[in-house]
Amino acid sequence: MILLPAIDLKDCKAVRLYKGDFATVHQVADDPLATAKAFYAAGARQIHMVDLDGARDGVRKNGAIVAQIAQKSGLKVELGGGIRNMTDLEAVFALGVNRAVIGSAAVNNPDFVRAAVEKYGERIAVGIDAKDGRVRTAGWEEDSGLDYLDFAKEMEKIGVKFIIFTDIETDGTLTGPSFNRLAALQGVYGGRIIASGGVSSNEDLRKLGERKLWGAIIGKAYYAGTVDLPLAVKEAGAQC
Repeated sequence: MILLPAIDLKDCKAVRLYKGDFATVHQVADDPLATAKAFYAAGARQIHMVDLDGARDGVRKNGAIVAQIAQKSGLKVELGGGIRNMTDLEAVFALGVNRAVIGSAAVNNPDFVRAAVEKYGERIAVGIDAKDGRVRTAGWEEDSGLDYLDFAKEMEKIGVKFIIFTDIETDGTLTGPSFNRLAALQGVYGGRIIASGGVSSNEDLRKLGERKLWGAIIGKAYYAGTVDLPLAVKEAGAQC
């Protein structure tokens, strides 16, 4: 299983939120590049990054930091937040990003996803962020009314090979991933699933690996010191 330790960026700082609530934003690291290099030293080879400014407001302020990490950390960067059209997508790839995550725009403009997949293939992922099983958009603040499983099936029809699934109720809580919702997603979607939200321990990561998830994102658990990243990498296997 591929492990993707995470850096969320807001106002050029590495931060975390609790259940996606911007009122809970707090800084978790002084230097995003140094943090990314620590991930690499621990054995990770990919990183999940979110531009929270882009996700909420559609204005990406953190491009210089993303480019720095893509160029200097040794990690392949997966980035989401505020990617709403092909111009945004091309700008993100110009930073050196390896895989782009389309979130709200996948709900609002599936034709954009279709065009992106046709051009970039597996470099495109769709982020499905759900609360009570319903897809949320605009930095998790708006309820789309769509069932997450139905939406995943539609994305597979378009040709999406990667889905990043976040159960908002678990994000930042250190209470464990949403195993039941992930299992339901595996039952309807045949592509690669990256689990996000709730990871609290190495045991959580072992359980995700046993369930044959393609990848898992490690956020708050790393910064809180409840996951031993070198051990997790050793147990997860090859990271390339």
